[in-house]
Amino acid sequence: MLDRPISTDVTAAGAQAAGTPAADHQRDILVSLSQAGIRRQGRYLVRGVDFSIRRGEIVTLIGPNGSGKSTTAKMAIGVYKADEGRVTRKAGLKVGYVPQKLAVDWTLPLTVERLMTLTGPLTRRELLDAVEATGVAHLLKAEVQRLSGGEFQRALLARAIARRPDLLVLDEPVQGVDFNGEIALYDLIKTIRNRTGCGILLISHDLHIVMAETDTVICLNGHVCCRGTPEVVSRSPEYLKLFGARAAQTLAVYSHHHDHTHLPDGRVLHADGTVTADCHPDDGHHDHAHRDAGNGTCSCGHPHAPQPAQPVLRLNGYTPEGRPRV
Repeated sequence: MLDRPISTDVTAAGAQAAGTPAADHQRDILVSLSQAGIRRQGRYLVRGVDFSIRRGEIVTLIGPNGSGKSTTAKMAIGVYKADEGRVTRKAGLKVGYVPQKLAVDWTLPLTVERLMTLTGPLTRRELLDAVEATGVAHLLKAEVQRLSGGEFQRALLARAIARRPDLLVLDEPVQGVDFNGEIALYDLIKTIRNRTGCGILLISHDLHIVMAETDTVICLNGHVCCRGTPEVVSRSPEYLKLFGARAAQTLAVYSHHHDHTHLPDGRVLHADGTVTADCHPDDGHHDHAHRDAGNGTCSCGHPHAPQPAQPVLRLNGYTPEGRPRV
């Protein structure tokens, strides 16, 4: 857990205005970067970065490999000190962090329970609350070497939320997870945000799927190329220039509205609490972009009527209610 701020986000003027709507909005800011940059060995890895993360907000960083996504996240939370610009954080900010890579000696026995307390002690209640929230309570005694990709990511997420952070930083949280596992993890991330009210900084290497709940997408390539909602970014000239028209055609917003949950082991948990091997015929299903295989079956495994030849993924057209346009 990281809690050392470079500076607070409450100025003298802000303190005098405490209690006003503007002051309340200002207090909601967890991290703010202004023209911030990191320089190493005579060159900037990233520079000119401007964005803020507020309580309850999801900000997603996207960009090609080497674009500065992880560097920007580490600068935001204080792992790296900015070489230019300004980074401010809420006083006493608590950060939960799921790294892109975790160095583990896989030859040593390490249970999920031990993984949870590697960086500090937890009360039994804190530990159980975290693993229950992420669906890995039954794996506490399991060795991490034997976990699936989705189970391991859930264990890391449990470790990150155990101390009830203000800000949750997730560096490529769905790596090594299959499509159904991605769906389940994105649902879990949304649930954690809704239950705890924490801010979330999500880093994604997958340009084709962005959570519908993302408030702001920031496209990086050594600097901020463009920003906005997922739909706005997909139409941005800077995004088109960086990734090409084909990438814009295939950028899809992941939105999942249904009355059942796909568990990490592939089984389905229904609203009535029952668990089955497959979906019920009357289950509400996935409102997300589908990749049609040409035979009536999409990448999520559900049968659909054959689609006419169009872009591989539906573009992000959503109704005011947040449902995809068809």
